[in-house]
Amino acid sequence: MGVRVVRLGTPRADGEGTRIGTVRRPPRGVPRSEFATQNWYDVWLPNLSPSAELVKLALAAESEKDWSAFVRKFRAEMAEPEKSRVLDLLAALSHGSNFSVGCYCENEARCHRSVLKALLEERGANFDS
Repeated sequence: MGVRVVRLGTPRADGEGTRIGTVRRPPRGVPRSEFATQNWYDVWLPNLSPSAELVKLALAAESEKDWSAFVRKFRAEMAEPEKSRVLDLLAALSHGSNFSVGCYCENEARCHRSVLKALLEERGANFDS
């Protein structure tokens, strides 16, 4: 049991469980009724996505220094009490159920979901391979 970090819109793994979209906006051109059947997400949790300002910063990051600045600011956003409590909840749930969190970005290393993974690891989340 545990959490997986996925790219939204990709085929689901066996036993993946509920797919949580941690994105600022729903997929364009996809009817809401088809989000799950098209492997986008089952539940939308935009409060675990970067603010609009930080999305721009991440997309503009060209160097490691730029990316590190994004990570630092995103971690600060995720330290806000409401967001931190959601991360704590997901880490606890990972010990008794399967689910995934994801984003649209192709490169996980340059995506906020890599930071979410680290934050969940720091909270003792159980990860499913």
